[in-house]
Formats: sequence, structure tokens, C-alpha cells
Amino acid sequence: MTQIDSAWGAGPSARYETLAERFRPIFAQIAAGAVERELGRELPAEEIARLKQAGLGALRIPEAEGGLGATLPELANILIELSAADSNITQALRGHFGFVEDVVNKTSSESRKRWAERIVRGEIAGNAWTEIGDAKQDVFSTRISYKGNRLVLNGAKYYTTGSLFADWIDVGATGLDGKGIVLQVRRDDPGVDVIDDWDGFGQTLTASGTTIFTDVTVDPDDVVVDDDKFRYGAAFYQLVHLATLAGIGRAIANETAVAVAARNRSYSNGAGPRSSQDPQVLQVVGRIRSNAYAAGAIVLQVAQAIERAYQAHFAGDADSEEKANAIAELETSQAVTVVTDLVLQASTIIFDALGASSTRKPIGLDRHWRNARTLSSHNPRIYKDRIVGDYAVNGTPPPYQWRIGRSPL
Repeated sequence: MTQIDSAWGAGPSARYETLAERFRPIFAQIAAGAVERELGRELPAEEIARLKQAGLGALRIPEAEGGLGATLPELANILIELSAADSNITQALRGHFGFVEDVVNKTSSESRKRWAERIVRGEIAGNAWTEIGDAKQDVFSTRISYKGNRLVLNGAKYYTTGSLFADWIDVGATGLDGKGIVLQVRRDDPGVDVIDDWDGFGQTLTASGTTIFTDVTVDPDDVVVDDDKFRYGAAFYQLVHLATLAGIGRAIANETAVAVAARNRSYSNGAGPRSSQDPQVLQVVGRIRSNAYAAGAIVLQVAQAIERAYQAHFAGDADSEEKANAIAELETSQAVTVVTDLVLQASTIIFDALGASSTRKPIGLDRHWRNARTLSSHNPRIYKDRIVGDYAVNGTPPPYQWRIGRSPL
């Protein structure tokens, strides 16, 4: 069944259905086991392996380089469908897609060729950026240094989402000169220890815990200056969150409709002999589906803005690229609070359509609220409306990147 036939609206391109059909059988398998994995806390390693083999990780690599050549709107829509199956997996792969986006923004070079080939082979990257404890905003405690004639990495990171499933880990660190750098090490390199100690109430299967680096050998060719990464990074990473939320919305809509259709019990003070014939219950189901529809439509609009920023990067006009990046960040910020509210509302009123029995743990419906609530706590949404308002009133451009830690002021 196409996206149009499912009433989720047209895909982002004429070829989208062909692209999506490659992955939909795997998505269906993932969805079938989602609740069981959630209840048993079974990490989705096998599911991610199947997606790697099918080429999901190479979606954005151009066809001329062996990938699928997906646009950003096509990628976003695929991620919505994946998130409807299991949002943990999209979140676990978020670091990889951000890493790939940096690769496709590079000009032709040996580095781009090396990484494109690895990604096309099915290799994926996790991330190791955030530091906790006494971490500072302006410098990483994780750093490189020389040990003998070897360049080595030492430090600890948290929120290293997806690194447990990855072949490579993309690391933010402090360089030899004290400036911010980015580098990559293999997940199985000696001295790399990825620990599944994530204890959040949502995203429980994303392996978003700690990674420790102890004298890990670093290839100098894989070290770049942090400022050289793609400019619309903040907007891109937020786009993945938005697509994940929209997918959660679809999952809520689908599961609610199925559960209401199957429900035999009804209340004596209800408005119909069965829930499926009760107009008030149907109204709740309709609101949930409408919220999910609106969320998906907004995500595709944001993806178009970020696609324009990507295209501007190669146009050779610095001013146009700067403007496209700013607009992409603003459109993303404008979407965050709205999409979050739509999905959080859906994850709450699902229980109004189904009653107290729907709160039983074996059904697993609570996972949608927990996952959406946890997702929407990243890159705090409370700041987004202020950023948008400051632009609208004062013309203040949005910040492209941010970090968490103790302020240097």
C-alpha cells in the first residue's frame, strides 16, 4: 500500500515509493517485534544489521558513488516510516546519518572517497560528543595527545547513542593545539569501551550510554577541525528528531485504530454499542491520526528547507549559502514545539480511546509517550520559540550549533 493509499499524503518525490519499497518488508518485521523487544529490553542489533545490509545507511550517498542518492525530504520520509515501526532504531542511527551528511557535503577528496566506500559497504558510525559531570561548553575534556610516536585519544563520553551497534565512532575532542576537532575510531579498536548504561525512561533500546577511550590509536587522516563540519548540522540533527516524532505519531494512530476496532467492551454511558461505533471514541482516534498527519507534513516542509541549504553549499555563493542555512535553522525551530505538542498530545489521548485496560504493561502503549517525551527533551524545545521570536522581531540570526556544559562566563 502506498503512502497516498494510507492517507498520509504524497511522498516527497515521484520515485519515493520505489525507494521505500526496498525497506518496507524490513520495517514490517521490525514493527512486529517492537513491543516484545521493549518489554524484554532486547537491543535491536539484528534489526539494525538487516537495515545495514539493505543499504539504509547509504541512502544519502550519491548513486554515482554506489549509494541510493536520496534527497533530504526522501530521507526524512523513510525515517518517519522506520520510526513508525520502532523509534528506538531511528534514534540509534541518528549519529550515523549526521556523519553521512558531513561526508556528502565534502568536495571530491580522498577522505570523501574512503568514507563513501565504507558506508556503501554497510558500515555505520555512532557518535561520541556529549560529556557530563564537570564538562565545559567551550572545550572537550576528551583529547588527543602523543604517546611515543602514536597519536592517541583519551576521555569519556555520554549519550553515545547507537555506538554499541556501530563500526565506527565519530568523536568530538580537543586537539593538540587546544582547539575543537572531530575524529573517527573503530568501535572494536583496543581501548574503546562502549557501555550500555543508559537509564532513561524512554529510548531504552538505543544504547545511549557511556563510551570510554583509553589510549586509542588515531589515524591523523581522520582528524578534521570542528568548524569545517557541515553548517546546517543543528537543523539536520533536529530533523531526525522531528521525523522520529512524526513516526511515533503514526505508530500511535495505527495502534489506536486497530485496538478500537477489536474492542468488544463498551460503557453503559457511552455513545455506541461498541467503541468502533461510538462517535466520541472515533473523534479521539481521528484527532490522533490528524496530529500524526500534520506532524509528517511539517517534517517534509522542514526537510525541503534543509535540502535548499545542502544545495546552496555547492552553488559557490557564500551569501546565499549563509541565508539558506539561517532559514533552514529557523524553519526547523518553528517546527519543533508544534510537532512535539502534536505527538505528545496523541501519546496521551490514546488512553481516552481505549480505557484503563490499555495501560497494562504487556500492551506497551506507554512506550510512545516515554519515547516522545525523551526525544523532545533533547536540544530543549523551550528555547526554540524564543529563537524564532527574536528573529521575527529583531532580525537576530539563529545559532547554528550549541553545546551543553558549564558556561565559561
